[in-house]
This record gives sequence, structure tokens and C-alpha cells, in this order.
Amino acid sequence: MYTEKVLDHFMSPRNTGSMPDADAEGTMGDPKCGDSLNIYIKVNNDVIKDISFLAFGCAASIATSSMTTELVKGKTLEEALKITEQDVIDALDGLPEEKKHCSNLGVSALKKAIQNYMEKLDV
Repeated sequence: MYTEKVLDHFMSPRNTGSMPDADAEGTMGDPKCGDSLNIYIKVNNDVIKDISFLAFGCAASIATSSMTTELVKGKTLEEALKITEQDVIDALDGLPEEKKHCSNLGVSALKKAIQNYMEKLDV
């Protein structure tokens, strides 16, 4: 059902945990399945220097959240905003059709965190 990469990111997720000194946070939930995700970012010179997440959900939600953090760490905010759900799915070598919606959590929470960061700069 799941690819080796999905199982790897589920069993050994990268960049987990809260980040008390985060520059911004993005939260997303999927009311249909009950999954929820918080993404935390530290930004320096418009580059995501550190990122972490806390997720409550299924294997696919945890794996896609982990992969999302891997894909954007070290990228500029502009580059990170271009990451799509399909990029996450492709990086995991695919997801079962009924689990593809899980990739929305990571990308959506990331975009909310970046938006939160940008709003703080405008204050």
C-alpha cells in the first residue's frame, strides 16, 4: 500500500517537535479525517533555516509532513511557496489515491506559516 519512502518518513519522521522560538507558525486540519498539523519556521534573510512540525494523524499525514519539511529546509520563502502537493507525493514515490489529500496538510500549513511570517514583517 505505502512506498518505502512513505514508511521511512512515517517510522522516522524528520524535523519533528515544537519550536518555541519559531519566527512563525502555520496550522492546518482536515475535519473529514481528523488529522491536524502545526508547522514552525525560523527564517534568516528570506531563507527557511529551520523547520519542524507536530502532527496528529495517519501514516500518510506524518510522512507528507516530514517530507514537506525536507523539501523546503534551506529554500527561500519564494521557493518554498512554489512547493505543491504533487511535489510532496512525487518525493515520497507516490501515495494511495485515498491518501493523496494528506499532502494538502503539509503544503497548506507551510503556506500559512509563511503568510504568518510575512504579516509579522508588515507590522
